[in-house]
Amino acid sequence: MSDPAADQAVAPSLLTRTGGLVAWTGYLFLLLPSLIVIPVSFSGSQEFQFPPREFSLSLYREFFSEQAWWGATIQSFKVAVMTTVLATVIAVPAAYGLVRAEFPGKRALNVLVLSPILVPVIVLGLGLYLNFAWLGIVGSTASLVVAHTVLVVPFIIVAVSSGLRQIDPALETVALLMGAGRARVMRSVVLPQIRPAIAVGALFAFLISFDEVVVAYFLAGPTTMTLPVKMYSAIRWEISPVLAAISTLLTLASLLVCVAMLLLQKPEQKR
Repeated sequence: MSDPAADQAVAPSLLTRTGGLVAWTGYLFLLLPSLIVIPVSFSGSQEFQFPPREFSLSLYREFFSEQAWWGATIQSFKVAVMTTVLATVIAVPAAYGLVRAEFPGKRALNVLVLSPILVPVIVLGLGLYLNFAWLGIVGSTASLVVAHTVLVVPFIIVAVSSGLRQIDPALETVALLMGAGRARVMRSVVLPQIRPAIAVGALFAFLISFDEVVVAYFLAGPTTMTLPVKMYSAIRWEISPVLAAISTLLTLASLLVCVAMLLLQKPEQKR
């Protein structure tokens, strides 16, 4: 006869191994394109070659020397920085109010604030395009910054809200009883404790804004084209191997941002 206790112990172990195998299979499936693109980026050919026949940095030199590519990169960086700053200024007080305050309709407001995550990006892009066309700002940097701010604010709110829930509200109460005003409590008590959460949210917002293509495709103009839009257009109209070099650089940048977020989360976990 089989031992029921042993069978119960084997079942979770088998489930864990199966889940781990599925997770690793999915991870390798997502990683496989990068494993192909990175070697291609070091090819000296003007065509996609895998494996590359020679090692060369000519595709990287072409990327940094062509104004069309470099200008789009600078535009993406500028939009991402402005979006991150504006979204952080909006999201931090919003997260504080949603976590600390109690008022009627709080749950509905939470859903409304997080709705840009729930709405399909193409629907959001079309709606923003119609509104900005009515305002006459389609094709401007300002339209891209506002649109990306709408997209990334929920992510910063989630990160900051998580940090706020780990702080004892009694610290703020004590500061108020000692005579500190709300502004000083926020500046001297709350912000120093949630600084890692704010940094994580800001880095995540920067990465999303820099890589976003759907909304930017609706709103960007000839002089405000971002790098992802430029890459998408190049894929449609010309198959340039420079795309492999750009993709490798973007992968490296994303990896560095993810490592930075992990390092910022370590002090929070220790605390």
